[in-house]
Amino acid sequence: MVTPVNPQPRERTSPPLRTDTCKRPAPVLAEGVRVRVLRAVYGDPRAAAELVPLLTERQSAGLDPLPTEPAELAPALLRAHRAETQALPDDTRLLLLLAAADQYPVPTHAFLRAVTAARLDTRPLEAAEKAGVAQATAGGVVFRDAWTRIAAYETGSPADRRVVHRLLARVLRGDGETSGRSWHRGAGALGPSGRLAAELGTAARGAQAAGRLLSARALAERAAALSPDTGEQSRLLALAAACAWHSGDGDRARRLAAAGHEEALAGILALRAGNASEAFDALLGAAVRRAAGQGRGGDRPDASSGDGDGDGADAGGELRRTPSVAVVRGGQAASSAGSQVRAPDPAAQLLARATEAAIYTGDLRRCREAARAADRLGIVLPGTLGGLAAAFDGRYEDARDLLMAAAGRCGPGGDPTLLIHAGIAALLLGDHTRAATATLRADASARARGATATVVQAMEFRAYADFWTGRPRAGEAAAADALREAYATGQDNGACHLQAALAMFAAVTGDADVCRERAATARTYALARGLGLPAALAQWALAYLDLSTGRFAAAAARLRALAGFGPGHGHRAIRHLATPHYVEAAVRTGDSRVARVAHADYHRWASAVLSPDDLALSARCRALLAPGEEAVEHYRCALDLHSHGTRDFERARTELLFGSALRRLRRRTEARDRLHSALEAFDSFGAPHCAAQARTELRALGAPTAPAHTAPDTPTARLTAQQLRVARMAAEGATNREIADRLALSPRTIDHHLRGVFTRLGIRSRIELVRLLAEAGD
Repeated sequence: MVTPVNPQPRERTSPPLRTDTCKRPAPVLAEGVRVRVLRAVYGDPRAAAELVPLLTERQSAGLDPLPTEPAELAPALLRAHRAETQALPDDTRLLLLLAAADQYPVPTHAFLRAVTAARLDTRPLEAAEKAGVAQATAGGVVFRDAWTRIAAYETGSPADRRVVHRLLARVLRGDGETSGRSWHRGAGALGPSGRLAAELGTAARGAQAAGRLLSARALAERAAALSPDTGEQSRLLALAAACAWHSGDGDRARRLAAAGHEEALAGILALRAGNASEAFDALLGAAVRRAAGQGRGGDRPDASSGDGDGDGADAGGELRRTPSVAVVRGGQAASSAGSQVRAPDPAAQLLARATEAAIYTGDLRRCREAARAADRLGIVLPGTLGGLAAAFDGRYEDARDLLMAAAGRCGPGGDPTLLIHAGIAALLLGDHTRAATATLRADASARARGATATVVQAMEFRAYADFWTGRPRAGEAAAADALREAYATGQDNGACHLQAALAMFAAVTGDADVCRERAATARTYALARGLGLPAALAQWALAYLDLSTGRFAAAAARLRALAGFGPGHGHRAIRHLATPHYVEAAVRTGDSRVARVAHADYHRWASAVLSPDDLALSARCRALLAPGEEAVEHYRCALDLHSHGTRDFERARTELLFGSALRRLRRRTEARDRLHSALEAFDSFGAPHCAAQARTELRALGAPTAPAHTAPDTPTARLTAQQLRVARMAAEGATNREIADRLALSPRTIDHHLRGVFTRLGIRSRIELVRLLAEAGD
C-alpha cells in the first residue's frame, strides 16, 4: 500500500500571471532563440513571456544555451500551477503525483498497474477533473498541459516521490520494460549508488541503440547523478549530451557537454551554433594532442590552439552542404563516408571534424593546414571530406575518385550519416538521381533511430536535389520545413545555410523581396560566425536574381566578389559552382577575358568528373565566348549533353540563350522553337523572371508568346509561390506575426505580401480572402 501524500502547507492561489511588470525591457531575440524559447516552454505564450526577460544577452543572441529546467524557464507560472494543485485533496494529489511520475521524462505506462497493485481508489481524481487540472481516461490520467503535469510532480515531497517511483518499478516486470524499471529505481534512490548508476547506464545504452533517445538521455543523466566515480560521471554526461543532441535538444546537449567537460563534443556542437573558425582551431588542436597520446608523431601546428580535447561521445560526424560542399552537423554514431573502420581512431575522428569546420568556413588556408596535419599524423581523411579537400586544392582527379567511392554507399537500411555523405558526394558529381535516393534513405533511417537532428539534414539535401532538377517549389517547401526544425533543434549555423538556400529558391521563383531579406539574414549571421559557405551562397542568390532580371553588370560584380573567399565572406566551391552564371554575366558586360579564365578552371572540373550537366554548362560557356556561327555548334553540344543529365532548369536556360543567339543570327524558325521550349519550361518551374526574358525574345521575333502553364482564372495562378503560402496561412486565421514566425521572415515582409495578395485578387479583407480560397478549393 502507498501511504497518503505527506501534508503540505496550503498556498493561496496566485493571481493570474502578469508579464508586464518586469522593469527590464524584453531583449531582441535571434530567430533560432525565439523558436527554441517556444519549444522549451511547451508552446505556452505565458511561459515564453516570463522567460524572455530573464535571458542574458548571450542567451538572447544564441551564444549560450537556454535554461532547461522548469524552475528556470517559468518560475512564476510554475508557482501558480503548484498552488492550484496543492489546493486539491491529498488523495487526489497522490494519484496525480503517481501519474506524473509515470509519464515524464521516461514514459512507462504503468499507472493503472500501480493503482491496482497498491489498491488505490481512483475516485479522488474527480476533484482534479472538477478543477480542470486533469482527466481520468481508460488509459490513465491526461493532464491539462505540460506545466500542470510538472506542477503535479513537484508538489510531492521528496519522500513521496521516492515512494511512487518504487511502486512503479515494482510493477514494471514485463518484456521490454527493463529501462523503465531501471529509471524508477534510480529516481527512487536516496543517494549515490555505483550499482544503480551502472544499471541505468546499461539501460541508457540499450535505449540509445533502440532509437529511444529521449529516454536514453534521461537515463544517462540520472546515472551520472548517482555515480560516485567522477570519470564515469563525465562519460555518462557525454552520452546524455549526445542523445540530447541527436533527439533535437541542442540547448540541453550544450549544457551537458559543458558539465561533463567533454570539450571535443562541445567543439563539435560549436560548429552547429558557434564560430566555425574557433571550432576548427579547437578540434585540430585536440586531434594533434590525441594523436600524441596514442604515440603518433608530428608537431602541433601553430593554428591548432584551442581548448578542445577528446573525441566526443560517439564516432563520426553528421554533414550538411550546399550543392557543392559539406559542413559538420555534430557527432553521429557512425564513421564518416569512405571509412571502413569499425572502431574509428579518435584522432582521425577529430581531424575529420576539423576538416569539416575548415570546409564550412571556406578558409583554404585552414583546409591545407588540416591536410598537412593528416599527412604528418598518417591519417587518411574519409572519402567525402577527402574529396572536398582535394577539390578545394585543385586536385580534381583525386577528388573525383574519392567522391565516387563515397557516392557508391547509398544502399537501403544504412547509417543515416553515411547515406548523407553519399548524397553529398553524388550532388558534387552531378548525379542528382542518386543524391535524391541517398537522402530519402537517410531521412527514413534517421527517423527510425529517433535522430531528429539528422532528419533535418536529410530534408535539406533532398531540397537541393529538387532544386537542381527543376523542382524549385518542392525544394523551397522542403527547405522551409528544414529551416524551422534547424532553429528548433539548435542548429543555427545550419539554419543560416538554409536561409541562403531559400534566398536562392526565391531568386529562381521571382520573389525579389524574400530573396533579398533571406540573403541579408544569412550574410549578417555568416559574417559574425565565420561561415563562408552560406555567405557565398547568399551572394550567389542575389547575383542570380540580377542575372534573371537583366541586371548583368550587378550580377557580374556580385559573382566576381565570390573570388574573395574566406571565413564569413565567400567560398571557393560556391564560386566554382556559380562560374557558368559568371561567364554569362561577364560576357554580357564585355569582360570576356576574365570569363575565359573562369571557364578554363570550370572545364577542367567538368572534364574530371564527366558529369553530363557540368559538361553541358561548360559547352554553354564556350558558346557564350564564341563569335557568331561558331557558337551554334557549342549550344547544340550543350543541349545534347543536357539530354543525358538531370538539371532541367539549366537546360531551359541554355535553350533561352541559344534561342537568343539564333535570333541575332536571323535563324527565326529554330530560334522560335527554342524560345517556346524554354518559356514552357520556365512557366512549369514557376520562374517568372526567366519566362519574361523568353517572352521578350519572342516578341523581338514578332512571334506570339505561349500562355502561362497555369490557367490564369484561379487564385493559385495569380499569386507567386510565397504569396500563396502567406494567403493560405492568413485564411486559416494566422496573424502577420504568426505567419512571419512560421516562415522565418519579418512581419514587414508579410504585410507587403498580403498587400500584394489583396491587389492581385482584387479584394480588401481577410474575410474575402477566406471566401475566395474556399471557392477555389485551395
